[in-house]
Amino acid sequence: MGYAIGVDVGGTFTDVVLKDTSGAISVAKCLSTHYDPIAGILTGVTRVLAGRDPAQVTRVVHATTLATNAVLERKGVRVAFVTTQGFRAAVPLGRYARVEEDRYDLRFTPPPPPVAPGDCFEVVERVSARGAVLTPLDPDSVRRAAAAITARGIESAAVCLLHAYANPAHERRVAEILRETVPAVVTSSETWPELREYERATTTIMSAYIGPLMASYLSRLRERLAGIGIRAPVHVMESSGGVISAELAARRAVATIESGPAAGVLAAAGAGFADAISFDMGGTTAKTCVVRGGRPEITHEFHVGGKGSFGGRRAGTGVPIKTPAIDLAEVGAGGGSVAWLDPAGALRVGPRSAGSSPGPACYGLGGSEPTVTDANLVLGYLSSASIPLSPALADKALDRLASPLGVTREQAAYAVHEIVSASMASAVHVVTVQRGIDPRGFALVASGGAGPMHAARIAARFGITTVVVPAHCGVASAAGLLSGDLSTDRVQSHLDAPDPAALLTTLAEAAATDLAVPLGTPGVRVHRSVDVRFKGQSHDLTVDWSDDRAELESRFYRRYAEVYGITQRGEIELVSYRVRVSVPADPLANTPVAAAFERTTPDTSTREGHAPESTTHSGNAPGGNAPAPAPAHQPSAGTASAQTEEPGATRTASTSSARGGKAPTGTSGSAPTGSARVGHAAGSSAGEGSTPGSSASEDSAPSGSTCGGSTPGGSAPGGSAPGGSAPAPAPAHQPGAGAASTRTEEPGATCTAGTGARTAGIGTPTAKPGMTSATPTTSTTTRRAYFPECGGYADVPVHTRRTLAAEPDATVEGPAVIEDPESTIVVLPGWTATLTPAQAVHLVRRSR
Repeated sequence: MGYAIGVDVGGTFTDVVLKDTSGAISVAKCLSTHYDPIAGILTGVTRVLAGRDPAQVTRVVHATTLATNAVLERKGVRVAFVTTQGFRAAVPLGRYARVEEDRYDLRFTPPPPPVAPGDCFEVVERVSARGAVLTPLDPDSVRRAAAAITARGIESAAVCLLHAYANPAHERRVAEILRETVPAVVTSSETWPELREYERATTTIMSAYIGPLMASYLSRLRERLAGIGIRAPVHVMESSGGVISAELAARRAVATIESGPAAGVLAAAGAGFADAISFDMGGTTAKTCVVRGGRPEITHEFHVGGKGSFGGRRAGTGVPIKTPAIDLAEVGAGGGSVAWLDPAGALRVGPRSAGSSPGPACYGLGGSEPTVTDANLVLGYLSSASIPLSPALADKALDRLASPLGVTREQAAYAVHEIVSASMASAVHVVTVQRGIDPRGFALVASGGAGPMHAARIAARFGITTVVVPAHCGVASAAGLLSGDLSTDRVQSHLDAPDPAALLTTLAEAAATDLAVPLGTPGVRVHRSVDVRFKGQSHDLTVDWSDDRAELESRFYRRYAEVYGITQRGEIELVSYRVRVSVPADPLANTPVAAAFERTTPDTSTREGHAPESTTHSGNAPGGNAPAPAPAHQPSAGTASAQTEEPGATRTASTSSARGGKAPTGTSGSAPTGSARVGHAAGSSAGEGSTPGSSASEDSAPSGSTCGGSTPGGSAPGGSAPGGSAPAPAPAHQPGAGAASTRTEEPGATCTAGTGARTAGIGTPTAKPGMTSATPTTSTTTRRAYFPECGGYADVPVHTRRTLAAEPDATVEGPAVIEDPESTIVVLPGWTATLTPAQAVHLVRRSR
């Protein structure tokens, strides 16, 4: 038996997925440990192994935000920039295109350059754009630069000589001399030999900036994994969706800047829809990407480290990086995003996040500010049945917004929900409408712990009628890591090379060497492409390579019309040649994913400053990705016990009430209107995220939709066992969910204990063909959730994938909730939900 492990370290949670040779998957989640990311990784890996032999692990694949965080937080190493004489000011001067919010700022201050002017050095040499030596290299000038670098105490250097992509000889010699005294030296011809001097320089600088950090981190990771018995190769997801060895990742660290988000897109690409929009919402950020023809969109230049990364191709959002990357739009909107009031009294959400420490208020780890997770708990979308979330703390946090706004708690909570949905819809707008793509023909694939709660709202803004929630949506990025092949890219700029075939073969051989496999090895795939432009133009487009010049021109013309919306013909020229070499990394990568997950061993150890982390697959992921830490006195999910709660907290792991008590005071039967500011904020981005033909309002239920009766002031009766796991523990006086019992409900509450039938809407049993409503099957329960279409709170059925699988031909009609082990799916009024054989949930909007 062999195992492959995927590890995704996010801003809030660390996800670990283990897959064995049979395709069975086990999942572990724990809060990320920002003081030492490896500590969180070891916690998750130890938990997911759950008694298995660590020596049987054959492969570890890692997605990390280390490079991204180092750039954003400016925590990389100090770098010296070495270039051709006369060009040392190129990087300090830079090229900064102001984003919209800065365009008319009279007090605008440009960001600091990636290298201080005093750390830029020149050497005597010059090469032409065709590779001819115009000025021979002066070795003494290199030694003088090396001495100055050493005197400044700089230990990393980036060498980018003019036109080194055409002739790298001078760069190689400069690096050879510098390495005599400088520990780490990176050259542009090794990193990314492509034309455009400024972009090539910044790419090389960023590689030198984060390279030593990446090398040290991966070395420590291998050592600590070996300490628990795992000596398998460590691979790293690169920005373009491929997987490279840890050694190559250390040498080419710049290729890992978008490592984490890329894995989630791969999972969306495998959801079964050729044309899809990946929507991944975690605890800190939300990412979107377009998948066409089953392949994610790839960009060869993106920006990092600026005021935001909202659309990687958006000029002015940071330092330009010339390396292949999955084309993502990212916003600071997640389950942990903090809701706040600006000086004018308007409600805002994000981009600041509560992260893993202290986390949302309902986690009970010391956080008090209202977050998206707290709002979703107040609205009833999240459950406290088997996760230690505190509705009381969430209520208290939302009251901090409701009071100054002059609205009820649930109105404030729904405004937070709407604002964050509008923010994420803007990211979808960037990758679709702004690029001339009509999103209505696409399926929205939702992942991340918080994504399925917001997906239908976002889809409705664009007229998208199909939402797909994969089987392991809450850990999609970690699972996507195991589907990636070992692959790497090579590029070479050469204007109209006389022998393109020979150049492409040379690049393919170099890429195969990077992967340590012979080019002719069975299973090795080579994809060739070329950058083409109209003669006289400055920018180019990438198309698949063809030896037939006429076919190559035809492909370019089609791509040009697709991107710019106009048909044009003319003489073309070839600019850069690209090769991507891939090889299956592990036989485990192609085994089918099991329909059900295994439960992992609970972690009862404590972490400094926090309570122990809860078991995986025991309930919903709060606000975004994973179970919150459980108090030390609380037993693991699935054990029946009487529990002692902390003062002021409501019982969350032992009761089945969604709200844990009475509904908020002042609940009305109408949708939240609140003050003018709340109404404006909640819909501020609706226009930006809409397309012609989309519905006027996502809040209006289609004709024929069914909503349950709203009983303000009541509590949510019933409980639900998380999908694929044992029922939540119940106190001694209360049987588990689905058991026959007589219970005393609070005034105004209704109790619709699950029967054997699938409920369509509220109280409308729909039996599976050949099965009566009295047939005993897995029970569904109800809880109160807030839907404006229903006039406020309504009792809605709560399903799990297990209850859906019990009646595979039935359809759930919204409003309803489907609880995953690590996330929750909200089915809106007017939408239906079905479970596919692959255990994916498909949400479909009924025609109006």
